[in-house]
Amino acid sequence: MKIEQHYGHRGNWLRAAVLGANDGILSTASIIIGVAAASTTREPVILAGVAGLVAGALSMAAGEYVSVSSQTDIEKADLAREHKELEEMPEQELEELTKIYEKRGLSKNLAYQVAKELTAHNALEAHARDELGINEITQAHPLQAALSSGAAFTFGGILPVLVAMFGSITKMEYLQYGFAILFLTVLGAIAAKVGGSSIKKAIIRITFWGTVAMVLTAAVGYLFGTSIR
Repeated sequence: MKIEQHYGHRGNWLRAAVLGANDGILSTASIIIGVAAASTTREPVILAGVAGLVAGALSMAAGEYVSVSSQTDIEKADLAREHKELEEMPEQELEELTKIYEKRGLSKNLAYQVAKELTAHNALEAHARDELGINEITQAHPLQAALSSGAAFTFGGILPVLVAMFGSITKMEYLQYGFAILFLTVLGAIAAKVGGSSIKKAIIRITFWGTVAMVLTAAVGYLFGTSIR
């Protein structure tokens, strides 16, 4: 018997990790491309890349923590209200749960029986899952998301910095673009594989928007019309 593979439980940390790595590659490479387009020496290019890497990783981790913490606060507030309602008006809550199951296709009698048994087992869990849409898979974890995003951004951002350190300064824009597309392609393929989605679609999406970001940043560097020495 073949065991089905499901990937929903990976959604939170995978989203944070992919977003972090993608942003790390794109942000750092774009900064380096922009500075390299207006520079003839390596030092300012590397300095800009490292500064962008550090600032971006910290900003990504902090932003993710604050964002997911806000989501967690909302979930906790919803659960607290639901817990209070279950204590104050259990019959109304049972009827509400019954109607939810009816809308999903169960007959009225069966919906009532299911709601009654689930309420007896764990009323708050049943309402959290079926009324509020909160369960172990979808629940937010701020620290996990922050660490995943920060670490992933750092990993992604280091790659363009290494290219800046060892690549030809006269061809830096082209090297950054080429390697960034390569890194993004690998990232897209890994993310799709881990998430069980289409690898081709993921690669096309991530490389297209990556190209747009880097081309626009390079254009900004050229528009300055001055060299950084």
